Amino acid sequence: MARRFGCAAGCLLLVFVSALTAIVWLVLSAAGVVSSAPFTIIVAGIAVVLGTLAVVAAVMALRRVATPISSLIAGARRIEGGDYSARVPVRGPSDLRSLARAFNEMSSRLEAEETRRRSVLADVAHELRTPLTIIRSQSEAIADSVYPPDAEHMAPIIAATKALEVLIDDLRTLTLAESGSLDLKREPVDVDVLVNETLDAFRAEATDAGVTLVERVDAAIPPVDADPARLRGVMGNLVSNALAHSRRGGSVTVEGRAVDGTVRLTVRDDGEGIPADLLPRIFDRFVKGSSSTGSGLGLAIVRDVIEAHGGRVSAESAPAQGTAIHVDLPVAAEP
Repeated sequence: MARRFGCAAGCLLLVFVSALTAIVWLVLSAAGVVSSAPFTIIVAGIAVVLGTLAVVAAVMALRRVATPISSLIAGARRIEGGDYSARVPVRGPSDLRSLARAFNEMSSRLEAEETRRRSVLADVAHELRTPLTIIRSQSEAIADSVYPPDAEHMAPIIAATKALEVLIDDLRTLTLAESGSLDLKREPVDVDVLVNETLDAFRAEATDAGVTLVERVDAAIPPVDADPARLRGVMGNLVSNALAHSRRGGSVTVEGRAVDGTVRLTVRDDGEGIPADLLPRIFDRFVKGSSSTGSGLGLAIVRDVIEAHGGRVSAESAPAQGTAIHVDLPVAAEP
């Protein structure tokens, strides 16, 4: 933009210098320093024409620049006031058009973020309401002597309190991951040990559910560069989800293999699968199927934690054919 303004300013300067030269000639002619009357008339005409052209060119240049700038200023004031729907017309010199497009993209992003923020707040309020309602109703019933203060009637209060703790921890993890402040204590992690420890933690639950746990980790799989505590949380989340959606007599399989310089961990179940319309959104916050009893934050946390490690997560699923969640992680450097 500065270069184009420089060219325009140079042209205007040339016109003004030409007009000034003509005016000086007229002044000298009037003072008798020069005496060519016909030439004086010609110079006077040139001075008038050049002066008029200079004024017209200046006005047009100012209008061409001032109008888009005024629109940008007005749009910025609307954004400052919290109106993220503000858009500006794309017009004027090419640099101003680029600026206007960038402004519109920025305001579109801000509007989308504001919509998402309000949606998240509404979802959090909804998730908090259920356990708080249980705690309040049970506590009031016990206080009014409707229920005795025994283990049976205290159990729903304890369960609801634990649900609140999990929700708060999940929200904290998501907030840290989103801001790039998630503390990762990375070290080489043995994949075979990680998978077997995870499966051992769910043996009793799987037995009660009538589900078989299967481990398929390649013998020569390299260690991954990861925070072992965070990675155990990810794998526990995925296995827990797989168990929750598996049918009795089915199986949950955890696979591990090296793929193109990374390590791929896959948690696979043979349950009901994920509906096609829900599959693209399963890693978003508070997204869950009709049969899910969780908060809808588990897979969002999995995605954020894995991406914080420099990895990626993906899903495959089909109705009545089960679901596979793939986690790709960087290989640990050689010692």
